[in-house]
Amino acid sequence: SSGINAEYGASTAGLCLASALFGAALGYFYSIKCGAKQSSRCNTTIKMDCPKVVDSADIEDLAKGKTVYCRCWQSKKFPYCDGSHNAYNVKTGDNLGPLVINKE
Repeated sequence: SSGINAEYGASTAGLCLASALFGAALGYFYSIKCGAKQSSRCNTTIKMDCPKVVDSADIEDLAKGKTVYCRCWQSKKFPYCDGSHNAYNVKTGDNLGPLVINKE
């Protein structure tokens, strides 16, 4: 009786291991074939020669009304928003939007 239980336990453990390895291999090949929609890098075009992109604005220089800053790194008018986040969000499934500063 104990021989049957040991045999059953060994075959169950082998089946579990085989299932885990198959799942890992399947996930690996799926990630290679399908790939991510985009690289893990947010900024792929703006000031790539700089170690860190920093833009600043003095509050006195802001236009009366509102100033809209890009946060998706896709704007052709960076650091200002041109609405590129809309297409970026559709492409990536993200939900980015601009930073809006109102000055009265």
